[in-house]
Amino acid sequence: MDPAKIKQLKTQAHLLKPVIIIGQSGLTEAVQQEIEITLNTHELIKIKIRADRDERNQIREQILSQSKAELIQSIGQVIVIFRKKPAPKETKNTGPRRR
Repeated sequence: MDPAKIKQLKTQAHLLKPVIIIGQSGLTEAVQQEIEITLNTHELIKIKIRADRDERNQIREQILSQSKAELIQSIGQVIVIFRKKPAPKETKNTGPRRR
């Protein structure tokens, strides 16, 4: 991703609140599913990871590899990730059906 796009995404992310907070349980299956749903909906999300530094780095790498998202910014306990929305499936419009 080019630096101009990253700068633009950082600007957009500045006003966002963390939509996912990872706590003591760590990165569970439910949290992973929620990250997928949120990325498909919003593309750019903030995640707060409440853990020590080493565990935070490990969780961040797991999130990025499993979601195939791109890290935009990481400051303290908060990371910002981006993944382009999948293209919507085209439905074949056959018109009204006759009975």
